[in-house]
Amino acid sequence: MGSLKRHLLTPAETGPALRALSEWTPADAPGGALHPGDVGWHLRFDDAEFLLWTDEGVPVAAGFLDAHVLRVTTAPDADLGPLGADADQLLQPGDNWCDGLPIPGWERDPDDPWVVLSWTPRPVASRAEPVGESDAADRVLVQRSAFTGSTFTLERWQTMKASPAGDLAVEALVRTPAGAPAAAATGWFAGAGRCGLLEPVGSHPDHRGHGYGRDAVLGVCAALAGRGASAVAVCTPAGNEAAVALYRSAGFTIVRESHDWVRPG
Repeated sequence: MGSLKRHLLTPAETGPALRALSEWTPADAPGGALHPGDVGWHLRFDDAEFLLWTDEGVPVAAGFLDAHVLRVTTAPDADLGPLGADADQLLQPGDNWCDGLPIPGWERDPDDPWVVLSWTPRPVASRAEPVGESDAADRVLVQRSAFTGSTFTLERWQTMKASPAGDLAVEALVRTPAGAPAAAATGWFAGAGRCGLLEPVGSHPDHRGHGYGRDAVLGVCAALAGRGASAVAVCTPAGNEAAVALYRSAGFTIVRESHDWVRPG
């Protein structure tokens, strides 16, 4: 990798990274830390920055800094040594975690593992409906109510949908019989015959315990399968027992556990 180069991409320049990540997405479950959908969800921020590494002009890795975690997926045949060394030069003190790329001298974090779950397409029944412009405000309301401190807004939803990844997004909203927004989920398509991704899923606190979250998940899974996804994956902290139980109730199975790389000390 004598010609390894790292490129900083603006949201408008993410097309090559999205295409590479799609090509690297297998049929059963994402092989690295990033799926095209992770980039798509991050594109709700109009000032987001992304990284693309190339070797002789060919993409070999893509990623972005998510708070203090560098999240990276590499090409199946990439030489991880030079990539890890370059990432070590990139990360500043305080950026102490890396997901998906071993960095020389760093260690596997024994705490806070993540689990990857996968769903195989099958016939499902769901109360979920697709999200259109007229439903966007309610979809945002669910997100903000489900996640304390969420900064999601209608403007950020519109930014995400207008981004280079906007056409990959599949969204579902579930309402109560009275019409109140109860649960929502966003899924991401990586191409026919490749695994899709759920990111994110949330239920309104006032309407939990009625199966609305499960219906939102199944609605997105069915929509992704309808576009040709071979499977749908989701990643969640292993300690989030409620989320793991939700996904398992929707037919997901655990395929692996992953740990970040952490800076020594």
